[in-house]
Amino acid sequence: PLLGMVGLLAHQKGVDLAMKILLQLNHSLKPGILPIDIDQLDFKLCDQHHVKPAFLGTGGKHSAYQYATCISVNDTAVHGIPSRTESLKPGDIVKIDFGINYQGFYTDFCVTVGLKQLTPAQTKLIQVAKKAVRSAIALAIPGNTTGHLGSIMHSVAKKSGFDVLKKYTGHGIGKTLHDSTVIPAHGTPGQGELLQPGMVVCLEAQLVSGSDQVEVDEDGWSVKTVDHGP
Repeated sequence: PLLGMVGLLAHQKGVDLAMKILLQLNHSLKPGILPIDIDQLDFKLCDQHHVKPAFLGTGGKHSAYQYATCISVNDTAVHGIPSRTESLKPGDIVKIDFGINYQGFYTDFCVTVGLKQLTPAQTKLIQVAKKAVRSAIALAIPGNTTGHLGSIMHSVAKKSGFDVLKKYTGHGIGKTLHDSTVIPAHGTPGQGELLQPGMVVCLEAQLVSGSDQVEVDEDGWSVKTVDHGP
C-alpha cells in the first residue's frame, strides 16, 4: 500500500530510531562476544525505546522466531539464529539483520561488518555488497521498476567477480514486515513492478564469492551457501 505524507513521516521516525539502535549493535561487535549477547542487547534497547523487535514471532505459531535479530556469520548468508556457543573471532564476516515495529510501521535493516584482520578478498566482498545496494538506492525513484534495481545490484556484483542469491529478495515494507512488492537482486530494467510515490521498499543484495546455491540448516532458519563460501 502507498503511504501519504503523514504515514511517510511517521515511518521515517521509526527508520531513524532503528538506525540509532543498529549503530549501538554495530559498536558492540568484537571478537570474543557471543551473537546471543548482541541479540539480548537489541531486546534491551527496544525495551528502552518502547518498541517491539520486528522479527520476533515471525514464521507462524509452530515455528515462530524467538529472537530480535538474525546474526549470520561467514557461510551463513542470511537468517542466522544468534549463536549461544560460537563466539565471534577475528576474520569473521558478521551480518546483523534486525528491525522494529514503531507505532505500527515496520523497519528492516542489515549491517555487514568484518572483524579484523580480513583478507583482501573479504574486504572486497563487503565493499562491493555495499556499493551494489547504494547503487540501487540511487535508482529507487518513481518511474523506475524493480527490474532497474535488481539489474544494477547484479551488475555491480558481477563486475567484481561476485554473484547474488536469487532465492531471497528485497521487498516492500510498511504496515507489515513484508509487503507485496518483490525486489530480486537481479533483473531487467523496465521489467517488474513500477515504483510509485508513497512506496517504502527494503533493498537487499546477498553477495556470495562462489556458488549462488544455498540450503537451510538443521535449525530451520539459517541459510548457508552450499560451497561454504562467504
